[in-house]
Amino acid sequence: MSTVRILIVALLLIPTFVSAQQPHSPKLVVGIVVDQMCYEYLYRYQAKFSEDGFKKLMTQGTNCRNAQYNYVPTFTGPGHASIYTGTTPTNHGIVANDWYDRNTGTTVNCVDDSTVTGIGTNSDEGKCSPYYLKANTITDQLRLTYPTAKVISASIKDRGAILPGGHMSNGSYWFDYTIGKFVTSSFYKKELPHWVNTFNGKNYPDQYLKQKWDTYKDKSTYTESGPDNSPYEQILRNKKTPTFPYYLDSMCQGKADYHLFTATPFANTYLTDFAIESILNEMLGQDHQTDILCISYSTPDIVGHAFGPQSIELEDVYIRLDLEIARLIKQLEEKVGKDQFVLFLTADHAVVPVPQYLIDNKLPGGYVFTDVNLLKLEEDVKNTFNVDLILAEENNNIYLDVETIELMKINRVEVETFIANEISKWEGVKSVFTTEQLKNSPADNGWRDMIRQGFVSGRSGDIIYMLEPGFLPKSKDSESARKGTSHGSAFAYDTHVPLLWYGKNIKHQEVFKRVNITDITATLTHILYLQKPNATIGEPILELLCK
Repeated sequence: MSTVRILIVALLLIPTFVSAQQPHSPKLVVGIVVDQMCYEYLYRYQAKFSEDGFKKLMTQGTNCRNAQYNYVPTFTGPGHASIYTGTTPTNHGIVANDWYDRNTGTTVNCVDDSTVTGIGTNSDEGKCSPYYLKANTITDQLRLTYPTAKVISASIKDRGAILPGGHMSNGSYWFDYTIGKFVTSSFYKKELPHWVNTFNGKNYPDQYLKQKWDTYKDKSTYTESGPDNSPYEQILRNKKTPTFPYYLDSMCQGKADYHLFTATPFANTYLTDFAIESILNEMLGQDHQTDILCISYSTPDIVGHAFGPQSIELEDVYIRLDLEIARLIKQLEEKVGKDQFVLFLTADHAVVPVPQYLIDNKLPGGYVFTDVNLLKLEEDVKNTFNVDLILAEENNNIYLDVETIELMKINRVEVETFIANEISKWEGVKSVFTTEQLKNSPADNGWRDMIRQGFVSGRSGDIIYMLEPGFLPKSKDSESARKGTSHGSAFAYDTHVPLLWYGKNIKHQEVFKRVNITDITATLTHILYLQKPNATIGEPILELLCK
């Protein structure tokens, strides 16, 4: 074959590669994760939502009303990783937001990476990547299959941007609390794109910190919540009561407090603005090749931890977040096309009501003060085995000094069993499991199996305990310790989250069968005509796929 004919054949093949995306796929997939959103918020606040936000997704899309997490612990890092890999922590490796590193003897964050440098910042908050993520995401799978596809992810929290974007994103951006701007790391970029620098240059957080946060509607109409001045809520800095209005400028006292900024609904507006800018400047959904945009709203979690699910502050955050969802949908329909994108919305976990609120209302709940219990446990271990064998406690995980156990030829199973028996005596503890039990016991215990799905040898502890319903671990007993709330358990208040789908070929329906969080990626693989990511164990939601 002549050189000219070879060149002609090669040129003919180029468009075939570029336009290889299946014709029925949407131009853009938008994944929205609301950090710490209970399923019930869709209905509790529904009367105050607009017609074009959450309500639009519920009335025109598919509402999976029994979406559940199928592992423990239910934290932000594992949640985002599980949504986008379609598997559980035992496979993707993100066992918590932070865990004890046996090699360094320190606690590491799930997106820490000391080998990279920050881009757009000189602070350590830029030293992040998906280094600890052991499985591919649906975003990785798209880029592996179609290299011209674009993946952009953004969040206030670093883990909320990095884990959804995966290893191959074209840009993952998070908020640097030291400078009040969106940044990334050298894992992704050599420099920030011009549009990100332009956006950062507008200094929106500084402008918001000069404003007042008051309720969007008349405070007297917030009947879905408790009193504004509640004893169960934390008090923000330079405030005397946890009440509206919040005069941010005076609370900052002359110095920009970006942590305070992220505890206001203005941070959700800021993130929506950034997401819209990414759609426009990255030209997402503007050709035949499907792109993915991942957005994680962190502020509901920040506010939820501080004020709890009965607070007017949280209700106001959701009333305003509904408007941000509406604004984003409008932009997508105008810029990408009303029937050219698929959007899903879910949460990385939910939350327990404030335990002190439960106690005061004679409901099951309380606190386990681990610092006191651990001191007693360490003393008992020393008295029994003549040496200190506990290295650390993180996330209800006890880490043992395995080297000393082996050096002194102590029976490790005996140590684990002894510690498990002692922890089982703590008030508020429901179950305790050893490594031996997690590895070798049959799949006949639902709680143990959820812990097993969140267990990774080396990253997880040697003994893992779970608390009774309504209980939270605390480091010390104090008045402030009994305000606010958290999550992380296997119980329905932490595992039951919303899952809404909207857009191209998504019909209006309610699905009541159980759907695991790992089923989201398994479903997206069929919407996008992709191979499953390498460790995906979820099953497709057939109601979404069957015409």
